[in-house]
Amino acid sequence: MTRFTAQRLPAYAAIAASGLIAGLAIGRVEPVALAAPFVLALLAVALAREPEVTVRISLDRERALEGEDVTAFIDLIATGGTTRLEVLLPLPPQLSSTHDGARAVLLRDGEPTRVEIPFRCERWGTVLLGPLLMRVRSPLGIRSWETQVGGRHALRIYPTEELLRSLVPALETQVFAGNQISRARGEGIEFADLREWRLGDRIRRVNWRATALRGSLWVNEHHLEQNTDVVLFLDTFAEVRELARTTHLRAVRAAASLAHAYLQRKDRIGLVGFGGFVSWFRPQAGMRQLYTIVDYLLASEVVESYTRPGVSLLPPRTLPPKALVIALTPLFDSRIARALLDLRGRGYDLIVIEIATPEPAEPREDADVPLAERLWRLSREALRWQFAEVGVPVVTWREGDPLAVPIEEVNAFRHLARPA
Repeated sequence: MTRFTAQRLPAYAAIAASGLIAGLAIGRVEPVALAAPFVLALLAVALAREPEVTVRISLDRERALEGEDVTAFIDLIATGGTTRLEVLLPLPPQLSSTHDGARAVLLRDGEPTRVEIPFRCERWGTVLLGPLLMRVRSPLGIRSWETQVGGRHALRIYPTEELLRSLVPALETQVFAGNQISRARGEGIEFADLREWRLGDRIRRVNWRATALRGSLWVNEHHLEQNTDVVLFLDTFAEVRELARTTHLRAVRAAASLAHAYLQRKDRIGLVGFGGFVSWFRPQAGMRQLYTIVDYLLASEVVESYTRPGVSLLPPRTLPPKALVIALTPLFDSRIARALLDLRGRGYDLIVIEIATPEPAEPREDADVPLAERLWRLSREALRWQFAEVGVPVVTWREGDPLAVPIEEVNAFRHLARPA
């Protein structure tokens, strides 16, 4: 049962008391007659009973996507008579509602009543709903009680996924079965070559047309379909904010989209959060791994730190050999650049997706360019040149472009460029 807090009595209680005292002091009935309505109101306030209301709050789901609608259910039961109740469910900034979460309802004695408050998920993240604010007024509206009820209910809002028609393939595959064509030959679907028959070859692999043309048994060879290991390297050293948009928010959206796409291909996906705090998830397959990664991304944030962590802090299984490492970073901190170059030096297949930041406008030829801005531009170009020298593609994901644009740029680079 909910306990309410009574509000302060109105000022007419003092008026009634002063009227009675004045009438008794001067011995006249007029002040008493004027104070009589206030006396009755004071009696109504004194006789008003504290309401007894049972409240239960629930959500129709605990997980939702951006743009989806979620409904909060408030079940109310009043005992001891009819009660007029006002409820307000405060909404965090990530949620929006046309009614601002406020409702007024009339509760009848012992009759259960359900109040539904719909709202829309505007931005991903973990939000907490509650507690519920309630106000009950007496039948004459003279007295009121207020209280807070219910704890905080967590709602996980997952980011919407980018549409990716193609992904960046790893240069080397692993030993488990998957959907990516391997360079190794064996039992597969993709045709590789023809060779002469050897002892132990299956009859179904015989190429009868080639056998008839050459007069001896020839068999088909195929490429194996194997999986790959992909590690998402998330930069949490620094971010750039522009109103409500940040580079970290876009990096999280890209990481969630890439994790879902690679897991659908039966690849193993891992995550490294590299910044003020270093965290990691070893590459695994399956939907459980997807929810593990996305739940971490919802709680991730940029932490300012002056430490200089290195990739040597990571356990060996976090970055397995022949893994494809996709770095998501605004390239604003030199520490992340050193860590990525260290990964390249260790022989990892590395791709850098630079989260574009709002840059200063291009200066005119006759304009005076501040020295700090010129140094900033030169340092950015020098950093990109360092990655290009070791054969690491650096593609820029600009605001408003789909994630498929930088992915296609990487595929074009790997198709045309010669490995370093």
